[in-house]
Amino acid sequence: MNDKVDRRIIKSQKVIQSTFLTMLIEDGFDKITVKKITEQADISRKTFYLHYVDKYDLLDTIVNKQLEELGKLCEQKKEKGFIEGTVIWFNYFEQHKAFFSALFISESTVSFRKRLLDLMMDQLSKKINKINPEKDDEILLRFLSMAVLGIVESFTLDQLNASTEQVAKQVGELLAQNISLASH
Repeated sequence: MNDKVDRRIIKSQKVIQSTFLTMLIEDGFDKITVKKITEQADISRKTFYLHYVDKYDLLDTIVNKQLEELGKLCEQKKEKGFIEGTVIWFNYFEQHKAFFSALFISESTVSFRKRLLDLMMDQLSKKINKINPEKDDEILLRFLSMAVLGIVESFTLDQLNASTEQVAKQVGELLAQNISLASH
């Protein structure tokens, strides 16, 4: 019996999340309401509230999943150079472009930006510390992370006229140049 309950819970969460993602991409976060989610998912409000506190909690759950995937991707690419690793990173954003652009254009998703920035800072700090473990590069780290976040945002919002690989390679080159300059 417990197995059935678990499958129903998972099924309900999948329906809610996929409905939410569709609405996020089509309508934007600010226009989504719990009522609209439940109507479109054909579930009761009670079912929604069994799984999530509100639409922000639902968004956090989905963002956590995406950031977890990005973290795993970072682990897989950690032995790569800046350029090759950045190409892998930007390919991920290309594959999930609709999701990320919907988050970037929403006025209500400030926490997403901060968490993505934190992830970028964490990953870049590992690279910087490997090159020069003695130096405190907090300003460089924040500067580079904010720059990459800005490029990722422009990329997902189709504001750049270059291919994924061109953008990624250039970002990787800029990271490598700036980090090597700062380590001297």
